[in-house]
Amino acid sequence: MISVKIMKTLDRLFTPICIIATLFGILMLGTLLYSVFVNGLPWLDWQYLTSYPSRIPERAGILPALVGSIWLLLLTAIIAIPIGVGTAIYMEEYAPRNVITKILQINIYNLAGVPSIVYGILGLALFVRWMELGRCLLAGALTLSLVILPIVIIASQEAIRTVPASLREASYALGATKWQTVRYVVLPSSLSGILTGVILALSRAIGEAAPLIMIGALTFVPFLPSSVFDPFTALPIQIFNWVTRPQEEFGHLAAAGIIVLLALLLTMNSIAVYIRYKRRIKY
Repeated sequence: MISVKIMKTLDRLFTPICIIATLFGILMLGTLLYSVFVNGLPWLDWQYLTSYPSRIPERAGILPALVGSIWLLLLTAIIAIPIGVGTAIYMEEYAPRNVITKILQINIYNLAGVPSIVYGILGLALFVRWMELGRCLLAGALTLSLVILPIVIIASQEAIRTVPASLREASYALGATKWQTVRYVVLPSSLSGILTGVILALSRAIGEAAPLIMIGALTFVPFLPSSVFDPFTALPIQIFNWVTRPQEEFGHLAAAGIIVLLALLLTMNSIAVYIRYKRRIKY
């Protein structure tokens, strides 16, 4: 009885605190977005999207950063999706339920919470120096793949777990093998959840700046990368570079870059929601 009374008292105390904290967070976010759009929209035009960086604010643009972000996104997806989804399939469908599997699962959950700057240090030591890739697009994509790989694995595992056991049993009853069941029953049924998790993970990757700074992404790139071994920059790096400039105009350019980055993130998240909705209706 005493513990129940204590819980009810705590609930009455924390409920208004949570409401106030939520309203304060919404207010701060709204203020930030208002400042970004007011300062950035006047600078956002076609010339801004198709120009190279410049020391003169009126001539500066984000073309190399935008192209570099697209390169990174594609390479990261090519690297992380097969490994992440394959690992999830193995862990859920093939791995034996023993102590080693439990330890691996715990490590995957822990890796999902590691700060991205740690992956940047790992990428600098492993890909840039030990593998001697240099500060190129491939090294950046490999580093970002490490950042999102645990997220892809966990999201794919959760999606596979939602597939009813009766579907697997029906497949086995018809004479299908383990792989045929996974290929034609489990994967199609869990595809919406897997795609949603993958897109959200890639949304995180495109907004990361700390790992790219660690591996040495350039802040001023007056050219477009033509291969995976070229130096590069990305939208978060370009925004960071402009924010550190003392001139007020570069702050406005950074605000315009934030709007472009937000547009990319919202587009990817909308695609994830749409795919999940359409696949849920189908299955």
